[in-house]
Amino acid sequence: MDSTLVQGPARPSLRDLFIASLRIGCLGFGGPAGQIALMHRVFVDEKRWIGEAQYLHALSFCTLLPGPEAQQLATYVGWKLRGVAGGLVSGLMFVLPGALVILALSWLYASHGEAPLVAAALTGVKAAVLALVVEALARVGRRALKGRADLLTAVGAFVALALFGAPFPIVILAAAALGLMRRSRGEDPAPGAAAETPRLRDMATTIVVWTTLWLAPLVVSAAVLGRGHWLTQLGGVFATLAATSFGGAYALLAWLQQQAVETHGWLEARQMVDGLGLAETTPGPLVLVNQFVGFMAGWGQGGPGWALAGAGMALWQTFAPSFLFIFAGAPYSERLRSSRAARGVLAAVMAAVLGVIASLALWFSIHVLFARVETLTTPWGSRLTLPDLATFDPVTALLAIAAGFALMRFRVNVVLVIVACAAAGLSRGLLT
Repeated sequence: MDSTLVQGPARPSLRDLFIASLRIGCLGFGGPAGQIALMHRVFVDEKRWIGEAQYLHALSFCTLLPGPEAQQLATYVGWKLRGVAGGLVSGLMFVLPGALVILALSWLYASHGEAPLVAAALTGVKAAVLALVVEALARVGRRALKGRADLLTAVGAFVALALFGAPFPIVILAAAALGLMRRSRGEDPAPGAAAETPRLRDMATTIVVWTTLWLAPLVVSAAVLGRGHWLTQLGGVFATLAATSFGGAYALLAWLQQQAVETHGWLEARQMVDGLGLAETTPGPLVLVNQFVGFMAGWGQGGPGWALAGAGMALWQTFAPSFLFIFAGAPYSERLRSSRAARGVLAAVMAAVLGVIASLALWFSIHVLFARVETLTTPWGSRLTLPDLATFDPVTALLAIAAGFALMRFRVNVVLVIVACAAAGLSRGLLT
């Protein structure tokens, strides 16, 4: 039996893993911060399928990879529990519910345009999402920050990103260097934490198989439609993003907007913002905005049929690489748990990522609570997003505070909180 798999009564069946992963996929609101916290609640706190140290180690490893770290974390946990089959189940169920919702909303958006009452309901949902992000920060922070050094690393990462616009890879590399210097002062790994040395032949086979699967639709499109066809170009853009998008969805948005709006003209800037709003307020990873972009590109090129092709191409090129990275890299990652130096590096990276999440939470708060924002270029060349204080929305702020109390103080079900906030936003739209 594969020694990397969890042994004993804690090891779930594929059916149980499917049900739990589908639940996470349906309730995964709040972006990566909320999804990471939700997975912790289900996999670690409720099911006890994986330990705290294993979970944080997996999260630290996934943050080093390009692409959606929350989906990669779900895949990693599934692989840890049930091998490749478990990774496929957990990773796919994390993405598919949100992908289906985004597909339906994209169709409605393209067919019927904006609806004021829908926008009002989404405003209420955004208030709930803001509360979810704050709750996630508190949850992850309590578990990831083990001492003063971790706290200083998180604060430093937040300042570097929010104020100085430092590139995400530089922040992570700096944190890793600090972690290597101070090593890990935590406990020794639990018995059995060290995995057997993976065979290079197995790793090479995994890389070949999953790289072929990842790029197959792009190659077929180029062969059948031509390299200059918009669908081939779309696949190329998202394949490039998948391989280089360190730092999560927000890190890739600027380049994506440049390619989709300015370079190729697949959609308008306003539509890009609307797509981000849909992705922010639906379950699943925020990079499902890529699916919206692919759908709108196809809709503009030839209607519903091409829209489905564009959405499918964007979806596959965005998420298929995650299975490659996890299935090829996770077996080696498991050996890092027995290395004090490696654990120190990953602990520091985890703290830095908390700072990254905090900077994204600040960005989201500004855009939810203020109707108008401004961009300021600092003397050192970075760009700061500042709110217009005169456009502060006190009703949305109160709704977010109420949602936060419901979630953190009274432990109200996430779905109920989101539905209640959507209803409050809708009622407000009807009254104004």
